[in-house]
Amino acid sequence: MDSKKIAFVATDSEAAATALARLEQRYPHVPPEEAEMVVALGGDGFMLETLHRFMTRKVPIYGMNRGSVGFLMNVYREHGLMERLARAQTVTLHPLRMKARDSDGGEVDALAINEVSLLRETRQAAKLRIRIDGKVRIDELVCDGILVATPAGSTAYNLSAHGPIVPLGAGILALTPISAFRPRRWRGALLPHTATLVFEILESGKRPVSAVADYTEVRDVVEVCVREDRSIGLTLMFDPEHNLEERIIAEQFVP
Repeated sequence: MDSKKIAFVATDSEAAATALARLEQRYPHVPPEEAEMVVALGGDGFMLETLHRFMTRKVPIYGMNRGSVGFLMNVYREHGLMERLARAQTVTLHPLRMKARDSDGGEVDALAINEVSLLRETRQAAKLRIRIDGKVRIDELVCDGILVATPAGSTAYNLSAHGPIVPLGAGILALTPISAFRPRRWRGALLPHTATLVFEILESGKRPVSAVADYTEVRDVVEVCVREDRSIGLTLMFDPEHNLEERIIAEQFVP
């Protein structure tokens, strides 16, 4: 592990900035652009930013929690960091690729590690048509929105919207409506990770909808295509006693 070039990055909170200064004083480090491994200091939001930032570099990311929830982070400790990195377990995540077309004909391509969500922009409910692998599955869904979540993202917005928690390695995506009005009893679906989803926005002029891939938002969309991009692999590192798979399982038994 000593031969690895390590960089520290941190969010702009006081706790993270203090941790960054102490760790950089204590351990050898290089600038982020030269790193072979990155230690991220912050919360889950900052971890998502860091994964996006280093996506093309394909360097493993080890997070330490200096934020609030910290589901994707390890416990913060200053001592023994090199030993922790040496015995850390890795998990590979594949992001969702969103291709959104707006009302002006513009197209935006973005990646999401947690989820792609479609959300109504006004007081009026959205109307959506859903195609999966070319077949119409719901001709008209009236709702506040809908989201497609990865297993890693299934415990985030998806869980808050009463979607299912998906274990890592299950090869499944969660499709979860947000406040569905019609069909009223529809609660979503579990889909194979190979599925291609196309959302057509009905009455888009009257009922505008935005599409969000993690933190990339496209306003006034008319069609959104979502699929998993397995050509991209993101590597996260976790302490063996707090690995991500165990956290996702444990989350299902929280009282």
